[in-house]
Amino acid sequence: MSPWLDGALYPDTVIPDALETNPERVDFLARLCAAWDIGFLPNADTIAEIRRADWAPAVEACRLLTSPAYHLLRRWHGLSPTWDSRLRPFETISAWIRCDIFP
Repeated sequence: MSPWLDGALYPDTVIPDALETNPERVDFLARLCAAWDIGFLPNADTIAEIRRADWAPAVEACRLLTSPAYHLLRRWHGLSPTWDSRLRPFETISAWIRCDIFP
């Protein structure tokens, strides 16, 4: 298993060793954003991985329109907003990243 891949996001299935296909990455992003939106913060290594440019197609495909974490991912990847720009619902929401000081 990749060190950045959080196994806690897979309580219902076997934890994948790697996320190589777009559908696998979309599934991971859906799980990650759902957890992040309710306060389970991702590790810095996970954030570094999903901010890589090769994740942009999965971010675009995920389409979690009501998720603040998803809108942050879109911004990080330079993707256009998915909401009516007059409403700006998620523009000022903070997103925290966990940085454990103990291994």
